[in-house]
Amino acid sequence: MVVDQSDVDRIFAALADATRRDIVIRVLRTEASVSTLAKQYEMSFAAVQKHVAVLERAGLVTKQRRGREQIVSGDIDTIHRVRELLREYEEIWRGRLDRMNALLEEPS
Repeated sequence: MVVDQSDVDRIFAALADATRRDIVIRVLRTEASVSTLAKQYEMSFAAVQKHVAVLERAGLVTKQRRGREQIVSGDIDTIHRVRELLREYEEIWRGRLDRMNALLEEPS
């Protein structure tokens, strides 16, 4: 899997915010307009729009214009890329644990 480090930085920076994580969860379940999303939060429409823009730059959501509305959808491909990256980190950690266990099991 090839993941550009600047992409990884944008993805994890976007996911560092609780509101943005919530937006991703919502639009992975079902697409929603920015105005519908804005009704879910105690912040301005413009603030929600900015959160969506951060998510879009990170590739976690896409926006599509339908009439007067901007429809936001989750991008499952990016979620899969992140999952694979985290799986790679887990494999590195598990390998490290296996090596430590092997050292501990060696006779003195």
